[in-house]
Amino acid sequence: MTPASEPDALLRFSDALAALIAGASPHIVSVHSHRARSSGFVWKPGLIVTAEEALADEGEVSVSLPGGETVPARLVGRDPTTDLALLRVDRNDVPPLSQKDAADPRAGSIAVAIGAENGAPVACFGIVAGVGPAWRSLRGGEIDRRIELAAPLRRSAEGALALDAAGGVLGMAVFGPRRRVLVIPAATIARAAARLETHGRVVRGYVGLGLQPVRIDDGTGYGAMVMSVVPGGPGATAGLRQGDVIAAIDGKPLRGPQGLQRSLGPDSIGRTLVLAVKRGGEPTELSLTIAERPQD
Repeated sequence: MTPASEPDALLRFSDALAALIAGASPHIVSVHSHRARSSGFVWKPGLIVTAEEALADEGEVSVSLPGGETVPARLVGRDPTTDLALLRVDRNDVPPLSQKDAADPRAGSIAVAIGAENGAPVACFGIVAGVGPAWRSLRGGEIDRRIELAAPLRRSAEGALALDAAGGVLGMAVFGPRRRVLVIPAATIARAAARLETHGRVVRGYVGLGLQPVRIDDGTGYGAMVMSVVPGGPGATAGLRQGDVIAAIDGKPLRGPQGLQRSLGPDSIGRTLVLAVKRGGEPTELSLTIAERPQD
């Protein structure tokens, strides 16, 4: 490339980037809840996906549509484990984005996050900083892939639509620990949003136990000490008592309470776990059947 052609190349890149953002902007909205501002995008006619963490816990919710018109919204459901909330508006004239699958993301590839403020588009440009396998969030949500962006996402753009350079949908941009920008992948959104639309929530497994980590005396690592047992819950039915130490599940070392919490996904309900328990220093074995978590 000659020096004279470099400005033309940059201009073409800039124009292509602006066209990409302009093409997605008609499907992006601003979300207003009590003292909170975020972004979202039209998933289906009348249904909007946004970031659960950025949505206030109570109060009215409204949405600023492309062009600035503000309309009331109703909460269909929210799933803190995948950081997803689904809203409904009585408007079907804002079309959902025709979701083109993104190419397999690679570290260093270009990404754009498109949000909105008061109905006007806001965007940031960056790169995919890291890509990893499927993982579980700290709240136990099953996330299909770990995608981290190096992009200056503003607070009001949390819930923005993340696209690759070809316009393929990577997912929804949210803030992770230490304000890292993470992407909830499109596959995760499709699964969780469908459950919210049908059931109003994403069901989770429940064992009815309060646990804390404890070191196992035999040097195998950490287990989980039972600090409380909910009367009538799965743990109580299994015969667990306060002071018991769960050392293994189905023959595998537990390595702390998180190991049990991570097994309580939507597909875990009805599954029976064989627990290796130490009670007063003596080993015993109990069977616990996972139930559906009661609604708050």
